[in-house]
Amino acid sequence: MPNKPYILISNDDGVSAKGINFLIETLRPIADLLVVAPDSPRSGMGCAITSTVPITVKLLREEEGLKVYSCSGTPVDCVKVAVNNLLERQPDLVVGGINHGDNSSVNSHYSGTMGVVTEGALQGFPAVAFSLCDHSPNADFTPLRPYLVDFVFKTIAVGLPPFTCLNINFPKRPKFEGVRICRMAHSRWCHETERRQHPYGSDYYWLVGNCEELEPEATDTDRWALAHGYVAVTPTQLDTTATGLMEILKNVM
Repeated sequence: MPNKPYILISNDDGVSAKGINFLIETLRPIADLLVVAPDSPRSGMGCAITSTVPITVKLLREEEGLKVYSCSGTPVDCVKVAVNNLLERQPDLVVGGINHGDNSSVNSHYSGTMGVVTEGALQGFPAVAFSLCDHSPNADFTPLRPYLVDFVFKTIAVGLPPFTCLNINFPKRPKFEGVRICRMAHSRWCHETERRQHPYGSDYYWLVGNCEELEPEATDTDRWALAHGYVAVTPTQLDTTATGLMEILKNVM
């Protein structure tokens, strides 16, 4: 029996991103790692898959306890290829990240990093996503190091119910106030597209916008935790059924 846990890693910022390489460096001493990540950034891909063109995979690095592949597809494609073709044994955990940017609240629906762990959970594995609220390519991930190891060991030890995963966001700061288990805040993106004119005369649209907080006074949310310096741990479920609405619909449909 292997002594180390076996972890599948992917992301949406691409295989060369600082976040995923910091994650590899941090987890390599404690786990055997299979890394399959997009060959270039795929931010905002969510749970998108590739269905009309071939997916190619290239082995970039192979050492004892570590294999790193680049993949031409989406983050979810990376997990699918890994699970169906590259895993050497069943993974103890699927990890997404570390994402460069905030994946709390409504952002989790669009995130390719969350797409990684959603697919991991759909495949039947415990899964956790890590994100730092700093979009800079040179973001400082150093404060996350002890938390990453702790969260990985605890998630493997405790396990997660089927069709669930963890969305963990870190605020941008050198030291954290602690860890908060919290729910996803209610928010929405607004004023998202800006009409611009191409130099040759045709109009085009650029995604911009801002995130509108729908419950700014709530203190039990991921947004509140991050704003107050806490690491936000949000248990996330894949069953999207609005169970409270079922009885109402039974009476009117």
